[in-house]
Amino acid sequence: MGSHRKPRPGILESPAARRGAVGAGAVALASASLLTQSAAYADDDDTPAIEEQRERANDARQRALDVRERVDALYREAGTATQHYNEAREASEAQQERADELMSQAAEATERVNEARRTLGTFAAAQYRTGGGGLSDTAALLLAPDPRSFFATDHTLDRLSEAQNQAVDDFTDRREEAEAQRDEATDALADLEERETELADQKETVQGKLAEARALMDQLTEDEAAELAELERLEREEAERRAEQARREREEREEAERARQAQEAQDAAEAEAEAEEQPADPGTPPADGGSNASQAQAAIAFAEAQLGKPYVWGATGPNSFDCSGLTQAAWRAAGVEIPRVTWDQVNTGTQVSRDALQPGDLVFFYDDISHVGLYTGDGMMIHAPRPGEAVRYESIDVMPWHSAVRPS
Repeated sequence: MGSHRKPRPGILESPAARRGAVGAGAVALASASLLTQSAAYADDDDTPAIEEQRERANDARQRALDVRERVDALYREAGTATQHYNEAREASEAQQERADELMSQAAEATERVNEARRTLGTFAAAQYRTGGGGLSDTAALLLAPDPRSFFATDHTLDRLSEAQNQAVDDFTDRREEAEAQRDEATDALADLEERETELADQKETVQGKLAEARALMDQLTEDEAAELAELERLEREEAERRAEQARREREEREEAERARQAQEAQDAAEAEAEAEEQPADPGTPPADGGSNASQAQAAIAFAEAQLGKPYVWGATGPNSFDCSGLTQAAWRAAGVEIPRVTWDQVNTGTQVSRDALQPGDLVFFYDDISHVGLYTGDGMMIHAPRPGEAVRYESIDVMPWHSAVRPS
């Protein structure tokens, strides 16, 4: 794990600045257009007022961009913390199962000790009845730290029957076993408590980052909020445009492929008619990975069905997802089980280069591998972006690239 947790980029190096450049340019263009229209109808005496209006608009735009950059950085940090939370939750759940199992085993071992004690008690009671008087041998036996010391002191071990010797051995072994299992169960519970503390800490970290982001957004003035809303609207429209373009191009390729296959089938039929004695070309066998391709399509189909569902940190569906929860659920729907967190998902399957991407591949982002999406082709992916947003199509160029993996 440690090898994947690299230092996060600084705020000024964040993808928000790069994304914002396009969006901010669009916002600036829109603002400038409005101001130009106003200037066209203004007298010379109105120039100072127009300049003041322009300055206010520029200030609001710059403030909106600054807040957007910081909010993006906070969401990035929350995304990393979310992966830590997911990891801690998995460990806590696994430790809970182990602790429950050990507690059950300890209880069973205790019951075996009680059975052995009852057997010893039967022998001790019989000796008390034949020996007469004094402290009940049953009581003395049960109080003795070592049952053999009881028999060695008050009764000669040589006089014990084989059954009595076996009873003493069983009791001693079972008591030692029970003590060992109780100790193991106690250690497991202590470990569980530590993991639950870590889980609570990670949850607090995520919530703190998200609360700070919300507080920054709440501090925006009406004009600044309007500038930011316009920026985000333009970005959404651009993402939708790219997704629609990718869809059309994919449909065109599929149509062209169907036409090519139909033409090949027609050519083969004509060739067979001309030379019936010549066996038909069986065609090229399907390439290796045909099954993987169908699984990839199943994963994409699942992800497409989740479009519009909200991002919720730590969520794995069915009504909401975080980034790695979505990719895990998508490939699970295709019959392939992959790990929960990005740092483990990146080591699952076959590493592929960016220029060899195929639909269904997992695409990872940022130096600390804190975000993942499902590649759909044409430079696009489906992913759960961040809190406040929904599962959507988006270009794989919107975040710093890390690597890609093909699950299998």
